[in-house]
Amino acid sequence: MARNIDYLPRIAIFLAGIAAGALTSVRGVRTGERSGAAPDSLALQELKTALANLETRLAEQDSATDSRLKQVETRLEEHSAKLAEVPSTAQIVAAMEQLLSKTMTSLDERLTTQAQSIEVLKTTVSQTDSLLERVLESLDSLQSYTDPADLSEDALLSRPAV
Repeated sequence: MARNIDYLPRIAIFLAGIAAGALTSVRGVRTGERSGAAPDSLALQELKTALANLETRLAEQDSATDSRLKQVETRLEEHSAKLAEVPSTAQIVAAMEQLLSKTMTSLDERLTTQAQSIEVLKTTVSQTDSLLERVLESLDSLQSYTDPADLSEDALLSRPAV
């Protein structure tokens, strides 16, 4: 694209020359019919002025285009640098997979720990139930061995109420 822009001033000058030649020939035909050499020099001077103005405008346009092109190239380089810093989709997917894997492993470990705690609790409850049942059986057996008549003579039970 830069090469096409380099040819633009040359093409414009060429077209300006063709336009100037056409104007000169048209004016030459018109002025040649009226007078002689004086109008030709006036037309030639106008043509030179128009050509100089055209070249000036073309040079200004060329410099403005070059300036704008440099700005675009600078901005393109900045965007390329920023794009290079952004992680690729594969890197993002790999990071997400790793994070998900760690989360799932942690969840699995916690569930395993909770399952073990539940099993320990079940065992403890079973042992507590067994122990309580034995204690109750022992109390029942002790009660059957004690005589109710002995309880009436107990000093604490025969005390008067205050």
